[in-house]
Amino acid sequence: MKKISQSRREFLTTTSKASLALGIGGSFIGSGLLSSCKTSQSNGNNPFRTGFEQAPLPYSYSALEPAIDARTMEIHHTKHAAGYAKNLNDAAVAEGVDRGKPVEDVLMNIKKYSEKMRNNAGGHYNHELFWKSMRAARTDNKPEGALLTALESKFNSFANFKSVFSDAAKTRFGSGWAWLILMKDKQLIVTSTPNQDNPLMPVAGTQGTPLLGLDVWEHAYYLKYQNKRADYVDNWWSLVNWDYVATRYETAMK
Repeated sequence: MKKISQSRREFLTTTSKASLALGIGGSFIGSGLLSSCKTSQSNGNNPFRTGFEQAPLPYSYSALEPAIDARTMEIHHTKHAAGYAKNLNDAAVAEGVDRGKPVEDVLMNIKKYSEKMRNNAGGHYNHELFWKSMRAARTDNKPEGALLTALESKFNSFANFKSVFSDAAKTRFGSGWAWLILMKDKQLIVTSTPNQDNPLMPVAGTQGTPLLGLDVWEHAYYLKYQNKRADYVDNWWSLVNWDYVATRYETAMK
């Protein structure tokens, strides 16, 4: 229990001091992440290049049951996420954005754009990452290798990392996201953002490279869980695609 309390205090302290890291955090994201994005657009394996069009769901709507039901996945993907993609493209045309560049470029310069761009570029990016970060449920689901070592080093144990991340998701007031991100100093940090903001945006309280994100908007879970967000968060852990998260981590660490 002592270790858990220490890591939770560290999470809260880091979040409260986030503004101190913004100046150097932005340059790290810009140089590190954007250089990773500058590969051929045809490279579908690049975990840090998000296009402006909605990608097909990488599994069936029922693939994540019982943790997430098929009806929720269908509505979430075809209505909510599709709406963000459409509105993002409308805003991009209206505001003269080069859609040949990755969405990450827009997010890291979001202060230049409208509120419509902020909401929909964030919503599109967040969901594209979210879909890829999940797969069919596995028992004892956990990462391996360098990512597991880093999580255990930072949070004292993998179980404690899950507790800290779950707390961020469960206590995010209103709608938003919980995140595992990589900071400028290559440290792993748990944070959360409101609405469709994310840690790539200079308006975020804590900036860094997103490795894993959890959607805690009610539309992500309400059909199955109603107001029981905590149950949704607890069951979601069985779905995390740690292979994909590890790819993001290893790429960002280079």
